[in-house]
Amino acid sequence: MRHYQFGGKTGRQTPPQQCGLFRPPYMADAYREQTSWPVNDPGQLAGDELLLVHPRVKAEDFAVDTIPPGHAVVLDDGTLLAARIGQGQLVPSAAADIDALVESAKRLPRANVNLPVWNYIWDLVLESPHQIAKDFAALGRSGLEGKIEDPSAIRGSRSDLFIAPGVLVHPMVVLDAANGPIYIDEGAEIHPFTRIEGPCYIGKKSILLGCKCREGNSIGPVCRIGGEVEESIIHGYSNKYHDGFLGHAYVGEWVNLGALTTNSDLKNDYTNVSVILDGRRPIDTGSTKVGSLIGDHTKTSIGTLLNTGAFVGAMAILAATGKPLPKYIPSFAWFIDGVVTKGFGKQALYNTAQTAMSRRKRQFTAAQQAMWDAIYELTAPQRDEAIRKGRRLQTTGRTA
Repeated sequence: MRHYQFGGKTGRQTPPQQCGLFRPPYMADAYREQTSWPVNDPGQLAGDELLLVHPRVKAEDFAVDTIPPGHAVVLDDGTLLAARIGQGQLVPSAAADIDALVESAKRLPRANVNLPVWNYIWDLVLESPHQIAKDFAALGRSGLEGKIEDPSAIRGSRSDLFIAPGVLVHPMVVLDAANGPIYIDEGAEIHPFTRIEGPCYIGKKSILLGCKCREGNSIGPVCRIGGEVEESIIHGYSNKYHDGFLGHAYVGEWVNLGALTTNSDLKNDYTNVSVILDGRRPIDTGSTKVGSLIGDHTKTSIGTLLNTGAFVGAMAILAATGKPLPKYIPSFAWFIDGVVTKGFGKQALYNTAQTAMSRRKRQFTAAQQAMWDAIYELTAPQRDEAIRKGRRLQTTGRTA
């Protein structure tokens, strides 16, 4: 069986003979630089049975045998969640691109199968502690293979700890696995006066600096984390070096949060948090605990205060105002003096990205810039509307 994802981690559940990825065309070249799997390669579709899986499908609940061969699972809104495609079942045009492939697969007989799915980013954040514990159990690794310097303290069972080779845990660190497992990946370094509560995952070569690492954190590779962090997902190469609180947040790659940047994840009246994804319509998350959603390459100044359930796009620059910022700030926005502006434009943001990445011996490639150029155009309507609003506020002497 060949296994082609639109994204996700389903491969561990259904080990395939060959894997591939499909991405929107504007992302394809940038993804090819990051994976050895074929990306958007229709020529790989011929041959054995083909399994398509949408990234929204929850991997732990997916069992390929529940879908009969030659059938597809399609939502009422027409979204293809999964399909098992046999030889000869694809129309000839399906090999042209992913859209043609999906449309061909949707013509297969429908399988009456309920596949649980992720709907919003905050669903991942809220489920992260449980997913970390389940992943730890599935990996089946425990033990202290790195170096833990004395005096340090371990609470809970050592079977709920995995300290990978090359990890250095300095003195005066507490590893608290009493309420969940802790996995510290290769080359990570934990500085004195850090407390890590499980369930928690610390990525390769990340550094924790006197951090209050509360339960439920998943921290990517080569991050620098200080202050207090709780139940948050932080992707690789992002920095929160200094004091400040980050809770129930989702942070992309290459984000830098200035000293004392803090988000709220709980409203004063304890009602459900709403999030604005399109700049207009609030969505009830169904949870009282949701922090910030922050896109790749975004930077905040010292003292930035992020609102409960704030949505901050990618490639944004945020300057503190002394009060919580608006709940929606679009991608490529410069939030200066309390309003959204064009700032110094996207090329200045690209220059900053290039500088930041070079500090970690990575490159801001032509393929990545082409991808971000496309994202800039895709996000233009929301950004332009916010800029117009900012100009009106400046004219009246008010701030957002």
